[in-house]
Amino acid sequence: MRADLVARAADLAAERRAILGIAGPPGAGKSTLARALVAALETGGLPAAYLPMDGFHLPASELDSRGLAARKGAPDTFDVEGYVALLTRVREAREDVLAPDYDRALHDVVAGELPIHASARLIVTEGNYLGLRTGGWERVGPALDELWFLGTPWEVARARLVDRRVATGRERGDAERWVDTVDAANARLVEGSRGSADVVIA
Repeated sequence: MRADLVARAADLAAERRAILGIAGPPGAGKSTLARALVAALETGGLPAAYLPMDGFHLPASELDSRGLAARKGAPDTFDVEGYVALLTRVREAREDVLAPDYDRALHDVVAGELPIHASARLIVTEGNYLGLRTGGWERVGPALDELWFLGTPWEVARARLVDRRVATGRERGDAERWVDTVDAANARLVEGSRGSADVVIA
């Protein structure tokens, strides 16, 4: 974990609880970076918590009812209002808050899976669309103290995404078709939000 990133993140919470967002295209390594950052901060004595945007996927049943199942992962397949509401609640909370998470094996959301402890000084949240300025996502930026963008070459991200889908039960051909259509389109959209970030990490 880069020492300069850990120090910058710690500075955000020097005087009060802060929320750091990490955006980037699918397969960029956002969750890996976020978890590593939380671990490094806690090792250094700063209580921190991880809050992924993926916990705000619309449930599979809702996607089916709206005819969105074939586009799962696109911006309009998330509960952005619920995500912003939880970010707002977490900033002011003086008690533990339970946040939802996404189970890749179930391909669905699990409620109350992640505890955000009252002691946490920095909340690290991550997701594809934190830098978008349309579709309700423009409300995310004001809820953050800082936004980082993690960039990864598409060929690297594509290989990760295909392997991830195969590991959760998809046939490789089906996984590649999904990645080359749905994930690739989302990646292009997210790349357009790079300019919203305070820090860009290669």
